[in-house]
Amino acid sequence: MKDHFPSIEETVKKSIYVLYNESIPYQGLEFKYTKKEYPGDITLILFSLSKKLKKSVEKVGYNIGNYVQNQLKGSICFSVIGGFLNFIFKESYYIYLLKKMLNSNFYHLKFSSKRIMIEYSSPNTNKPLHLGHIRNSFIGSAVAEILKMVGYKVIKIQMINDRGIHICKSMISWKKFGKGKTPDKVKMKGDHFVGKYYSLFDQVYREEIKKLNKKKIPIKVPILIEAIDLLKKWENEDTETRNIWKNMNKWVYDGFEETYEKLGITFDKIEYESKIYEIGKNIIKKGFKKGIFFKKKDGSIWIDLIKEGFDQKLLLRSDKTSVYITQDIGTAVERFKKYNIDQLIYIVGKEQDYHFQVLFSILKRLGYIWVKKMTHFSYEMVYLPSGIMKSREGNVINADNIILEMFTIAKKKINSKSKKEQKKSYEIIGIGALKYYFLKIDPKKKIIFNPEKSISLKGKTGTYIQYTYSRIRSLERRFFDLCSLINSYWEKAQFDVYEKDMIKILQKYPLILKKAAIHLNPSLIANYVYEVSKTFNYLYQKKKLIDPLDIVHSNLCMNIIHVTGNVLKYGMNLLGIKMLDRM
Repeated sequence: MKDHFPSIEETVKKSIYVLYNESIPYQGLEFKYTKKEYPGDITLILFSLSKKLKKSVEKVGYNIGNYVQNQLKGSICFSVIGGFLNFIFKESYYIYLLKKMLNSNFYHLKFSSKRIMIEYSSPNTNKPLHLGHIRNSFIGSAVAEILKMVGYKVIKIQMINDRGIHICKSMISWKKFGKGKTPDKVKMKGDHFVGKYYSLFDQVYREEIKKLNKKKIPIKVPILIEAIDLLKKWENEDTETRNIWKNMNKWVYDGFEETYEKLGITFDKIEYESKIYEIGKNIIKKGFKKGIFFKKKDGSIWIDLIKEGFDQKLLLRSDKTSVYITQDIGTAVERFKKYNIDQLIYIVGKEQDYHFQVLFSILKRLGYIWVKKMTHFSYEMVYLPSGIMKSREGNVINADNIILEMFTIAKKKINSKSKKEQKKSYEIIGIGALKYYFLKIDPKKKIIFNPEKSISLKGKTGTYIQYTYSRIRSLERRFFDLCSLINSYWEKAQFDVYEKDMIKILQKYPLILKKAAIHLNPSLIANYVYEVSKTFNYLYQKKKLIDPLDIVHSNLCMNIIHVTGNVLKYGMNLLGIKMLDRM
């Protein structure tokens, strides 16, 4: 028997090209496990394939089946039942699959070497990170790791929104009410300290509106006017204003860094709006001279996108200060110029769908052909059991509070020997549970966040998977203590139904990884590693994995167990989740 066969999926794909001169991607082929009432291990669904090839279901099934059987040297057989092509693995094919999975190359795919930039997190420097940033950061980080695993050269970047009217609101609030206080003096984390003054601005603003309305005076809110004046001073590089801005931003940066470290979130590059916004302004001015944009009576510059199905969009205010989209235009131009990227992906919530449609339309109108390489990865919002989070209603949960809560919940469930070991364990379990809770759900779906449900040794949780991994490593330690043997006697290999189920699900790892990379969807990995864990625990319950009286088969079984541990570790690491050898 040869040690190498192509996989069923690869061979089916090749058969379609050879037999019908059609190239169909893996995601266009629909495989599933064969139903228990029929003989078989994996099934190719033929209906859509038959329609595409314009051939009868039965003929397509038998043609592909015969081709695959010949290519795999009789290591499989097949049957066609209705619209389903059922492949039946022989013992030799199971041996091949297990040997293939014991090779380290099994865990890496190299199907692209393109250079991709992914922007994620990108907070404002006027308040702490919150639950929305957590989902954003987890998705961005996981997508980056998945793409790297399949060969992409990835640049992880975030844009710090460190200037603008929203930043000036917290600045004017601190100037008026701060009395020279600093985070160190009041012993408060820097981003929370600045956030307090941003919230105070909103309180004062609302109070002033009420007073003005009672007097039936046109709404010219004093504190807002002061913030607008402060923005003008900032853009004119007023020394005092710039010094306050630098100090307050530094407090926030220090706070962000601490939070990101706890979450395990990193970036390759960090950009600051304050250093780039002028690029966007200059592009708008040049576009105006070329007649791409127009000016209103108050001096503000706009673009008319009605023909594109949108509206008129403000690009520069009448006082010549810039808006968000101005910065985004400049940033995009600079990134393609500086980094020579093949694709730019923005990880930003669906509430910004319109913004990115407008941005791409403006760049296209400006004549930038690389706009087709830009993608807005839109994801759904995070909800609380009580409903949507709203800053003004005070029901936004900041990231630091939820991290602390996760650590507290995990600590109650950990029984480590030493305090040092316990602290490390509950931090890994707490953050792991948080990441898995967010990443197991398709980014296009809403999340209702409930921390108590995220840490459990039962059900679809990161903790369950971490515990399964720790159980596997414990079995390996026991086995090596027993016999210190690793090489199986392949010629005597016989697998029972539980071991075969384990091999079948493990061999899907490369295809799941590829699918997750193509669709930019970490939930495919998250749900797959859960299914692997569940299948292993069923195996664990159904049979004796280490039998001193049958070392040969125990050795064979340990190879399956070893691969299972590796798949769990690789999969969870792609999600940014650490594993524990002992729990």
